[in-house]
Formats: sequence, C-alpha cells, structure tokens
Amino acid sequence: MTHKLLIVDDDTPNLRLLERLFSKDFQCLTASSGPEAIRLLEQHDVAILMTDQRMPEMTGIELLKRTAQLRPHMVRILLTGYTDVEALVEAINSGLVYMYINKPWNNDDLKLRVNRACEHYQNKKNRQALADQNQRLLLRLKDIKLGIVIALTEMLKIRDEHAFAHALRVRHYAMMFAAKIGVSEEQHEDLSMAALLHDLSRIDTSRNGASSARVLPAEQTIAQAQFECEVRLMHAIPELANVAEIISCHRENYDGSGTPRGLRAEQIPLLCRILRLADEYDQMVLPEVSAPMTHDEAMRFLTQRSGKQFDPVLIEVLSKLSSDELGKQQHPVANYGEYSPLRQAAFEPGYVDAVFS
Repeated sequence: MTHKLLIVDDDTPNLRLLERLFSKDFQCLTASSGPEAIRLLEQHDVAILMTDQRMPEMTGIELLKRTAQLRPHMVRILLTGYTDVEALVEAINSGLVYMYINKPWNNDDLKLRVNRACEHYQNKKNRQALADQNQRLLLRLKDIKLGIVIALTEMLKIRDEHAFAHALRVRHYAMMFAAKIGVSEEQHEDLSMAALLHDLSRIDTSRNGASSARVLPAEQTIAQAQFECEVRLMHAIPELANVAEIISCHRENYDGSGTPRGLRAEQIPLLCRILRLADEYDQMVLPEVSAPMTHDEAMRFLTQRSGKQFDPVLIEVLSKLSSDELGKQQHPVANYGEYSPLRQAAFEPGYVDAVFS
C-alpha cells in the first residue's frame, strides 16, 4: 500500500522539488498554504504531513495545531529555515511535531527521515488496530458475562419469585451504598452482578407454607453444597471470578466469626461487606414469612451489631439514607417482561426503578 504524503510550502520551487523527491515512494499531495492543506486533509487519509514553518496565511505550527484532531495518527514533520526556538519547543512539547528539519536539507538524509516517519505511522496504525481489536474482544467478553448473569438470574426468577425480587432490591441497596462510598465503575458492575446472583442456592421456605420456615439440617447441608458448587462454577468462568469472590465471602462477619474463611474487618473485601449489609437489611424489612421490621427497627438492630457482623462505616452510610429512599424498592415485581432488556440496561442505576414501577 502506497501511503499519502502531503507537502505544504508557499515556495513553489521547493514544493516541486520535494514532490519529485518522494513521488516514487509516496502518493504525493501538495498545497501552497495552510487553508489549502486543511481542505486536502478533509478529503484524504494522509500518513505524513511535511510543512514549511514560515508561510503568509498560516504558519506551519498553526497548521499542525489545526489538524491534530482531524488526523490524529498522521505523522508531522516541520521544515524551517529560521530560528524560531520558542514556537518549535512548544510544538515538540505538545506532541505536534514528530521531527523538524532545517533548511537547506540533504536529500538522502531527508528521504531517510521521511521513511522512518512512515514506519512510525505504520506502527501507530498497527497499535491502534490492535487496541481496537482488544476493545472488541473486551466488549464481546462483557456481552458473554452479561449473558451468563441473565441466564442465571432468569433461572432464579423461574425457581423462586420472592428470591428474584429480593435480589433486585439487594442490588438497589448495594448500589446506593457503593455510590456513597465511591467505588470504581468496574467494582460497581461486579457488585451489581453479585447482588443479582448471591441467592441462587436459597431454600424456598414458602413452598409448604409459613410452618416450613424452619430450615432442616439436611436442607441446610444441601443448600450449602449447592452454594459452593455455584461459586465454583462462577470461579471457573474467568469473567465472573470477581463476582464469585464477592458472593463466596459475603457471609463473613466483621469481627471474624463468619464463614467460610473467618476473615475480619478490612480483610473482608469492601464489596463483600456492602453485599452483606444490603442482603441483611432487605431480609429484615421484607422477610418472606415473618413479620417485617420498619426501617427504624432494622437500623436499631443493625447498629447493635455494628463492628460485630457489619462494617461500622457502612452502618453509618445506611443510617444517613431515609426510609423513603430505601422504601421505594419495597414492592413486588410487577412485570418480569421489563426485565428482558437486561443485556442493555440491567446495570444502570435507574433500571430497578423501572422494573418496580
């Protein structure tokens, strides 16, 4: 592929000399002024721009500034026969100039430099193509990750309507806590997914009525085995490893008395502590079979266990949220069909509001 070289100089003999010098190796375009060069750049994908500095309508550096956004990968060479140190230093420091060449030049040296500039352009294009390919791969992996979460969450919906609604509310609370603390965007997404999936192994205590709320030891053993199996499954999917880690540790207690590892305080990842509090709060204010607590009652209960089961900082965050802010999620899911666009919107902060509307 022959690359395009744009030569800009208001001196016609120099312009023609440079065109003859490079015409065998490049598709040469010529312009006698900055405005004319810009018009050409709007029409052509130019690899190298070589411009004189001193021109009447627009200096070479002004041209480079005007075209930096228009052709960001283009390599820029400045030709100058004058000592304009301040402007040259500014252009180099701002990244506008790949190299500068003093007039008069040596033809062989100039050809060597321009060929190096062409290699630099091609390397930039290759790096950009690789970066674009990586970005497409990341988007594809993210789509696969979301697809897995969708499938698992839909399984939960089919198996247990209450657990599904509980997962959505827990996600909402967790997102509110995370926003107050200021977690990263990536952590925000992992926490959102963990909240949706944390209750996959939940025992349906309502299947035989309220009298079955007491979980039998055999049921607890089966649930624990299922929980561990599901966590191992998610660990086996690299894109869900962080989500699996959040879920596996969200039953740890702040004082180190929890399971499965007996972690304590800061040893427990922040997202696990957030999920633990969001999960417990929802089970208090909207339990499946027992009488619900009010927000104030739940806060008194949780505050008593601050530093024991729960992170004191997160308890403080929750205490500053009003019951109105939290309570608007305390409604049954009206229309599961609205949940179908999860691939596009499920991890946006306002999505759950739409589901519960």
